Amino acid sequence: MDERKIYRFGLGAPRTVAGWASHFIGTRMMIGLLAIAGALGFFIFLAEAVAEGETRAFDEAVLLAMRNPLDPQMPFGPGWLQELMRDFTAFGGVGILTLVTLFAASLLWIQGNRRSMMLTIAAVASGMLVSSALKAVFERPRPDLVPHGSITYTASFPSGHALLSAVTYLTIAALVARVQVKRRIKIYILSVAALLSITIGISRVYLGVHWPSDVAAGWAVGSAWALLWWLIARRLEEQGVVEPERDEPGPADKTKG
Repeated sequence: MDERKIYRFGLGAPRTVAGWASHFIGTRMMIGLLAIAGALGFFIFLAEAVAEGETRAFDEAVLLAMRNPLDPQMPFGPGWLQELMRDFTAFGGVGILTLVTLFAASLLWIQGNRRSMMLTIAAVASGMLVSSALKAVFERPRPDLVPHGSITYTASFPSGHALLSAVTYLTIAALVARVQVKRRIKIYILSVAALLSITIGISRVYLGVHWPSDVAAGWAVGSAWALLWWLIARRLEEQGVVEPERDEPGPADKTKG
């Protein structure tokens, strides 16, 4: 029998697990699922290490490295740097993230991408619920080595600012970027979102309100959540539920035009 016919009937499909997954759900979907699994696996590893106290030495060393060696009660650097870090950390607050989500949703609405708008709101809102649930489960105390440079209300693990900033900015970036035409705009949007999330997480450690492991855990869950909703958007796109991803035409397409 012709090899192409064998493959058509599924008899010649890949024999490896990765091959089968790629054959049935697509390469991008498979890579995305593996990335989510890796991020969640890293979170579980951190959670177990935190519960056993194995991250304590590392957490303390990094936290104190950001303090004045002559006076550990003071953050490292001049006053303007401390104020800048407080400005950065504000970008991860619930109020700012809510406004950013509403602005992004409004943009998608104006562009006519109303189903993508609904996905954006659902992703961010559910991410906030996940953050609150994880904090309630672990109930890790805040750092007690140094004074807090920002008011805190909840438990420490995982960092809500790191988690929610990753969820909000990365999810919005992914969903907004997918309906942009130019690749440069897509890359720019995603890069800004990643930079914001990283900066916010660093500011939390600098201000002494989170251990580094809290921030790393928040990044892991937040990025996994954002990626999950990007995959959901792709699956709904394939089913014709949401608007298709847009991309600038390649050289062949431009020639045809």
